[in-house]
Amino acid sequence: MEHIAEAAEKIASLMKLLTTTGGLRLKFRITAGAGAADPDGFERRDIYVECKGPDADLLTDHDGEVLRALEHVAAKILALESEEHDRVSFDANGFKAERAADLKEAAEDGIDAVEDTGEPFHFAPMSSRERRMLHMFLVDSGLQTASSGEGPRRHVVLYPKGYRIPVERPSFGRGGSGRGDRGRGPRRDGAGRGRY
Repeated sequence: MEHIAEAAEKIASLMKLLTTTGGLRLKFRITAGAGAADPDGFERRDIYVECKGPDADLLTDHDGEVLRALEHVAAKILALESEEHDRVSFDANGFKAERAADLKEAAEDGIDAVEDTGEPFHFAPMSSRERRMLHMFLVDSGLQTASSGEGPRRHVVLYPKGYRIPVERPSFGRGGSGRGDRGRGPRRDGAGRGRY
């Protein structure tokens, strides 16, 4: 990321645009640098934007869809690589703390289900940040986790210890193998194999 103070100014400009031209009735506070760090360690954020006000609930509707959109737009403005997107975090009315508590409860329910049935447990689809958080809640369970699905259907699956986790093949639309090889079959040298 570029200089933190300059990045924070760009985010402040975005928020001013949303609250003036966009008409959102929000107050926001931007914290940058060491003060922005996530005390729970779920995000490695350098910039934290807290929103309050009459329209704050609009940001948290549909499981925080607008918060995620703001994070995505901010990451694009700052030209962050996809693995750096959690360096900018938006929150409204403590939504993320509540969501973390919900995910922790879901993790406990998933652990109980796997231990009771001996079968894999599929969590609901969620954002990459929430999947990472869920993996963190599950890491000490002694069970195995993996992400499954694509795009908005991507979710975490919790597997019993020792379970053979299936390898997913990416899909690239209709027909063909998706490798651009016109369906000539697998390469004999083993290249192109691996997990996605």
